[in-house]
Amino acid sequence: MIVVFGSTNLDQVGTVTRLPQPGETVAGGTFSMAPGGKGANQALAARRAGAAVRHVSAVGNDAFADMALALLEAGGVDLSQLRRAEAATGIAMIFVDAAGENVIAILPGANGTISPADAERGLGELGPGDILLVQQEVPQAATRRALELARERGATSLLNTAPYLPDTAELAPLADIVIANETEFSLLSGRPLAELDAAMADWTARTGRTIVVTLGPDGARARTPDGPLSVPAHKVTPVDTVGAGDTFCGYLAAALGAGLPLVTALRRAAVAGSLACLHPGAQPAIPTEAAVDAVLG
Repeated sequence: MIVVFGSTNLDQVGTVTRLPQPGETVAGGTFSMAPGGKGANQALAARRAGAAVRHVSAVGNDAFADMALALLEAGGVDLSQLRRAEAATGIAMIFVDAAGENVIAILPGANGTISPADAERGLGELGPGDILLVQQEVPQAATRRALELARERGATSLLNTAPYLPDTAELAPLADIVIANETEFSLLSGRPLAELDAAMADWTARTGRTIVVTLGPDGARARTPDGPLSVPAHKVTPVDTVGAGDTFCGYLAAALGAGLPLVTALRRAAVAGSLACLHPGAQPAIPTEAAVDAVLG
């Protein structure tokens, strides 16, 4: 079982010719709404990768909640540990430019009410053979408790360091595998991207944990206590990069949960992340297992 502990949002997406600078107004194009939130995105990605998935999260008692959960429910994600909070459902406000780049503002709503007690309640069945996947869009105290529970109960834990927070460096060694993009890892290690390989080796030597760094069109690299790994990306012309990192995380968790070697899991995750860039939106763009298999051959 893949257990995803984290956020659920409704994404509100506007397209613009280019991303505005501070204080600038830019004319836009289309507007749409779709289910999102890093936790929910990663849960759906793991499910579309073929895994059994439970999502532990919170939404509000409002009209946006059903919209935010629609694709998870349709996809067969276990929502038995989802809590309805006396707060608004979380919202992500997203602008996407003509090149597929984006800027995002998060209004946490119900996600901000998630506590260590939710981790205790929602992860009660976690055990050896399970994989816990967490991010950082809910209060860190809850995420920390989730990672502690995984360690106590013999589950494998994955931490996605997005969005990067002031205490991420302290929290990261609690996870078995840390997944960061190049900017996040530079903050985590305190070293520039030009020193990536050396910084990854040093971080793993210091913590004893595995670090995975996603590099967009350049694929992904990992450093384990046994040495380095690297996989290429599947080359695409991106339409929208929203959710690509979440797709990578969900597919990686699913592949590891299926018992695949890390290098094979990384390759599947990299292909899935690339395919997610071919369509607009986060959850609607997550590819199916069959689509990833078709690329891998």
